[in-house]
Amino acid sequence: MATSTWVNLHDLGRTFGLSARHCGRVLEREGWRDRHGCPTPAALEMGAAEQRAPHRKGRSALWNAELCSVVLERQGHHPLSQDQHVNQWTDLLEAMAAGSSSITTSADQMAEELPADLVDAVNQQLNRRGCRYQVQRPIKTA
Repeated sequence: MATSTWVNLHDLGRTFGLSARHCGRVLEREGWRDRHGCPTPAALEMGAAEQRAPHRKGRSALWNAELCSVVLERQGHHPLSQDQHVNQWTDLLEAMAAGSSSITTSADQMAEELPADLVDAVNQQLNRRGCRYQVQRPIKTA
């Protein structure tokens, strides 16, 4: 599959509103990931995974987004719409900006994980909600 999109578990999970850990468990149940987090021979043979660095933990693996999405959907998970992504990020960043003594991560640190294509929409929604926090992106210079 020359046109396949290859992603890590974090990015695959984000599409479905799931953690990388949960995606990994789904792939384990499918027989595509072993208990050490590495793609199984079956996953490699099916083209569901690609191991970039041999003999490394599963973090060096990339997963075929299309094939893995079929498995996730078969397990009852559904991709999130952009509006759902924006709402989730807005809720999270608004709560983090409000602060809590039990949260050690700052809103700015969490915002580093926000996909770039959602920044404007999340900032607009934060503004509409009356939240003063805005995601700041560093200006990239050539």
